[in-house]
Amino acid sequence: MMKRRTAREKALQAIFQIDVSEAEANAALEHVLEGQKSDSYLERLVTGTAQHMEDIDANIKKHLENWTIERLANVDRNLLRLSVYELIYCQDEVPANVVIDEAIEIAKIYGDDQSSKFINGVLSKVKDSLTK
Repeated sequence: MMKRRTAREKALQAIFQIDVSEAEANAALEHVLEGQKSDSYLERLVTGTAQHMEDIDANIKKHLENWTIERLANVDRNLLRLSVYELIYCQDEVPANVVIDEAIEIAKIYGDDQSSKFINGVLSKVKDSLTK
């Protein structure tokens, strides 16, 4: 089984591909796995995020101040999508704080200097809106 962090990083890469090149979820998954054995959590993240993209985007948009989702950096936009998917649909399995911490760490690797703060801010608002 793949570590959750690895699954999230690979899921981010797959969702990025779906976003940027309109790849199918399965094709994007195959591409990021590069022949490795797949992982159920990775598959759930990618297919779930792809299936619920409209709802997820609507949720993100509510918490963007003075930004449109289209103007976000590709990495930030897709990391938010992945993390919001986890916050909403994986609540029973993963505590919200873990989702946010992981997203911040991944943002530090793949994003720019501002990404981790930005991701933290948006995800914290999403989390608060879900607990109301």
